[in-house]
Amino acid sequence: MHLSFRNMRHRASVVITALSMLAIASLVLSGMTGSVPVPLAEIPGALTELASGTAGSLPATLLDLRLSRALVAFVTGAALALAGVMMQALLRNPLADPYVLGISAGASVGALAALLFMCAMWVVDASAFLGAVAVSMMLFLFAQRDLRGGTAAEGGASLLLLTGVILSSACMAIVTLMLSIAPESRLRSMIFWMIGDLAGAPLRAIPWIVLAGALLFALRSARSLNVLALHAEAAATLGIRVGALRKGLFFCSALLTASAVTSAGSIGFVGLIVPHACRFACGPDHRVLIPVATLAGGAFLVLADTLARTVLAPQQLPVGVVTALIGAPVFLYQLHRLHRQ
Repeated sequence: MHLSFRNMRHRASVVITALSMLAIASLVLSGMTGSVPVPLAEIPGALTELASGTAGSLPATLLDLRLSRALVAFVTGAALALAGVMMQALLRNPLADPYVLGISAGASVGALAALLFMCAMWVVDASAFLGAVAVSMMLFLFAQRDLRGGTAAEGGASLLLLTGVILSSACMAIVTLMLSIAPESRLRSMIFWMIGDLAGAPLRAIPWIVLAGALLFALRSARSLNVLALHAEAAATLGIRVGALRKGLFFCSALLTASAVTSAGSIGFVGLIVPHACRFACGPDHRVLIPVATLAGGAFLVLADTLARTVLAPQQLPVGVVTALIGAPVFLYQLHRLHRQ
């Protein structure tokens, strides 16, 4: 048994190291790839120019622009994947994703309202974040009794899920109304935001702070999540503070979703297929699943965004289209494999 535990730890460290290298490679590939490619041999010199603050050459300028976008893609994908793991643990439902509770729909209402009135981009971002926070607070008020207690975990999860679906439907009705009355000059930008797009997304520190805080909470709660997944009804008797754990999962996943949607719009499938793929590859142990899904989600969205801006260059596709085109067949394949097993 001791040998088996050592083998599991060794395998986990190998997988995490490999994914860390994949994440770095995806960032390098994103910096190299575009309408004007940057040769790999010029990357070190361009990075030196960026580090010294004297980016005057074309490779350094291109690398600066592409790496900023790639870093936004990485933190967004990592946040969505981690939120997906947390949401699936909270609802005890493998089909849950970061958007299932309507938090994204609330952000869409705020962002599209700001776009409809031709507000500045910082107002659009602020409105999206406030819309997501407003829906999160409504969810918490409606379901706080069930989040507080742990004896009826299944019933509480069902009520939270049903409340989120109803709020999401109401928000999407408002979104449909705004799209129907929007003038054609603003409709394109509103639809691109709805699909999910990283073009022009600024690199900010707040999403990284949110991701780091949520990741720290998730890693510290990993053992408790394992107990909750296996023994939900008896978790409290085994020493797990179920109420505090469920509240922490709710607020962390809500913050992660809000920060991701504010940065890049509604990008689908990342928070659904990445946790499933990592669970198939590495097992259900949250001590491994949490860091693996975070790294895989970031690398996946960086590669998807690189494909979105190069496959029809110089025209750029919304990255949400690419993730959906990749995610749908991958998820169907995963479901087929699970059914056969």
